[in-house]
Amino acid sequence: MDKTDCSLNASGLVPSAKVKTVYVWDMDETLILLKSLLDGTFANSFHGGKDLKKSVEIGKKWENLILKVCDSLFFYEEIENFNEPYLDALSTYDDGKDLLNYDFENDSLSSPNDIANKRKLAYRHRTIADKYKKGLQNLLDEQLLNIWNDLYSLTDSFTDGWLSSAHELVRQVSGVISTGEDTACNNNRVSLIVTSGSLIPSLAKCLLYKLDDVISHDNIYSSWEVGKLQCFNWIRDRFDSPQTRFCAIGDGMEECNAAQSLNWPFVKVDFRPGNPNRFPGLNKGTLRSYISVMYETAESDDEEKKDG
Repeated sequence: MDKTDCSLNASGLVPSAKVKTVYVWDMDETLILLKSLLDGTFANSFHGGKDLKKSVEIGKKWENLILKVCDSLFFYEEIENFNEPYLDALSTYDDGKDLLNYDFENDSLSSPNDIANKRKLAYRHRTIADKYKKGLQNLLDEQLLNIWNDLYSLTDSFTDGWLSSAHELVRQVSGVISTGEDTACNNNRVSLIVTSGSLIPSLAKCLLYKLDDVISHDNIYSSWEVGKLQCFNWIRDRFDSPQTRFCAIGDGMEECNAAQSLNWPFVKVDFRPGNPNRFPGLNKGTLRSYISVMYETAESDDEEKKDG
């Protein structure tokens, strides 16, 4: 089974009526750490317990690797200024053309203000989606794979398991169970990312921080130009049903205000030591308790008991 099938079925998206709990995650400084490594705020929060120089060095290595993936795999130099809020935003302009031998280098893509250029950009988005589904392990050469895996391990160790524990929580709340090469998914629960970063680097980050097996490309939204409230509204409309519950998790005021506007519970992440809503620390029980308070349901209702 494709590792990103947890949000998909044979005909596309899982019917929204089946989704009972939608977890809307911020990415930077929530599921991943980057800015706080670069500017030293993560290391400084330990009051000498973390090496500031090492923190900055790790952050710069991530910056370089993210840019390398964006440029080499995701057409970033061409489409950097053509940000869209999600990969399917221009899908209506995609005529389904076979892109196996398509000459992207010479199709003269320019600003997508007309149908022809919207179609060219949609072609690139479809190609990016296909690469995301394949995973970096099938796209990078051995040397770069080793650099990537070593950097991930180094970062996870330096942050006391932040990356791996964040991934594990997303896996748990999304009902993703991996057994060997197969992945079983619970269609009653789904996780999405709404990030303030632009779309293409955000997709690269999801791959590089190894979140692609729990969050598929169609569940990543960029609020770069439209704002988080607009993205939250799109998500609400996409999964709208009387039975659906939403929970937003992030570190910033914008996602907090957006969640409050829609009467969603909001869990604020804070990387400072001793805060319970950090990684490791934040857990499924905490998220359930926030949901139960907002929606006035038992902490482990029948659906959650059945799902585990």
